[in-house]
Amino acid sequence: MTTLRTGGRILVDQLVAQGCDRIFTVPGESFLAVLDALHDTPEIETIVCRQEGGVTFMAEADGALCKRPGIAFVTRGPGATNASIGVHVAMQDSTPMIMFIGDVSRGDRDREAFQEVDFTAMFSPLAKWATRIDDARRIPEYVARAYAVAMSGRPGPVVIALPEDMLTDAVEAIDRPRIVPPAQPADPEAMMALVDLLKDSCSPVAIVGGAGWDEGASHYFRQWAERIGLPVACAFRRQDAIPNDSGVWAGNLGYGPNPKLLQRIREADLLIVVGPRLGEATTDGYTLITPDHPGQTLVHVHPDPNELNSVYKTCLPICADMREFAELAAQWEDDLLDFDAGKQAHAEWLEWSTIQPNGAALDLGQCVKTMRETLPGDSIICNGAGNFSGWWHRYWHYAGPVCQLAPTAGAMGYGLPAGVAAALRHRDRQVIVLAGDGDFLMNGQELSTAVRYGCDMLVLVIDNGAYGTIRMHQEREYPDRVSATQLVNPDFAAFARAFGAWADTVETTEQFAPALEKARALKGVRLLHLKTDVQHIGAGGNTLEKVQAAGRKSRGQ
Repeated sequence: MTTLRTGGRILVDQLVAQGCDRIFTVPGESFLAVLDALHDTPEIETIVCRQEGGVTFMAEADGALCKRPGIAFVTRGPGATNASIGVHVAMQDSTPMIMFIGDVSRGDRDREAFQEVDFTAMFSPLAKWATRIDDARRIPEYVARAYAVAMSGRPGPVVIALPEDMLTDAVEAIDRPRIVPPAQPADPEAMMALVDLLKDSCSPVAIVGGAGWDEGASHYFRQWAERIGLPVACAFRRQDAIPNDSGVWAGNLGYGPNPKLLQRIREADLLIVVGPRLGEATTDGYTLITPDHPGQTLVHVHPDPNELNSVYKTCLPICADMREFAELAAQWEDDLLDFDAGKQAHAEWLEWSTIQPNGAALDLGQCVKTMRETLPGDSIICNGAGNFSGWWHRYWHYAGPVCQLAPTAGAMGYGLPAGVAAALRHRDRQVIVLAGDGDFLMNGQELSTAVRYGCDMLVLVIDNGAYGTIRMHQEREYPDRVSATQLVNPDFAAFARAFGAWADTVETTEQFAPALEKARALKGVRLLHLKTDVQHIGAGGNTLEKVQAAGRKSRGQ
């Protein structure tokens, strides 16, 4: 098509060509031409949010669900700075996303015009690529490149600034076709070398999940691991990498992992890392697996060559698409391989994830048990950051890919926006949002978005009246000196009802199952306000009293 179109119209046409069916936005006067074009584009649903942090969290979650870029539109200045948190999450979580920012007119640049920011400078450290489009004729080129960059190698976010006057220019432009990222096949010689390493290994362990991991990778890797008895652990918050009922599933690394799994990792002579970057959380501050890992052979499979050998000494680097590698492994002739470690690791995980009462008036472990018994196994669990998530990380059994939306960047306020994206994308599945009290109020206003667009979701707000994670660290480092971690909260059930959601309050374990049953019988947004005791600070019986005692002991008090 080469007829005259405005820049806004050209941009929306490119999104349609790339298969975009939904965008997330808080509207701004700087991209009115785009909003006008969307008015005549039924192929794209426009989700209007209440704060730009919610916009980019939703777009990031949508990208994680679809494996194609989630799309965000925000305005300049305050809009873009609010939205930056989602860009950071998309980068650290290796999620494809594109954020468009309405910007000042080209003739007003470098005058500190109204809400002017140098977005290329601001977002270059946070994104895979940050740029601006000054010529409307080049919009198809930039959008196609943005999709390619966001999905290729290690997926991540792209940020594009759109000068307001560029979007109103009427020009001729040549559309670009849909971008499909090329699949990087695994090298058969590298696979042969890996099999040789396995034949010489006594205690191998796989660590999976992360960049490019999808249903195909999960399916084939599970086949291979079960056939050879390879224990499979996952990187931090990648617990849906393979179904947890697999006979070789060993559990999760990150915060609060099984000590027996940690020992297995330390004693492994061969580490097969497929997808993860081996970041700080997964490796316990680069100590569980050190960058030089003496005495251990490290095989690292990753779709981006820039990631291989970037931090960790890699004995066998394999640059490959996750599905391509997993399928090759599943089909490989390796009848001589047969480890019993996979079964042992799975038995250890089952013991670790068995729920025991902790004596609290409202026992979150028992709540998870009730949820496991009554909710669908393929429910999508969405949570932000906080100690509250530890109960579900330890005790929930994830059914496989696209069952967990949780930021490895540790961002608070993520769960509710992610739940909105999940509920819109998977209207046939149960979506569960988990949020602590501090976590929830960072984006609680997005209940309005959830109700407006008819989202069907269950929201659990776990209220202990504190920034619990920080309180735990505080008591360990500075026992008995509480500062800046106590909260005064609203009635979260009343808060939810004010937005038109159904809500109930739960204060004891016995009240939880009936409240959950009431919620299950309804549709729409349903919120349970769970009032818990801050003394029960973590899963597995960890209490503030124990943390305080350990802190005093470490200081000789």
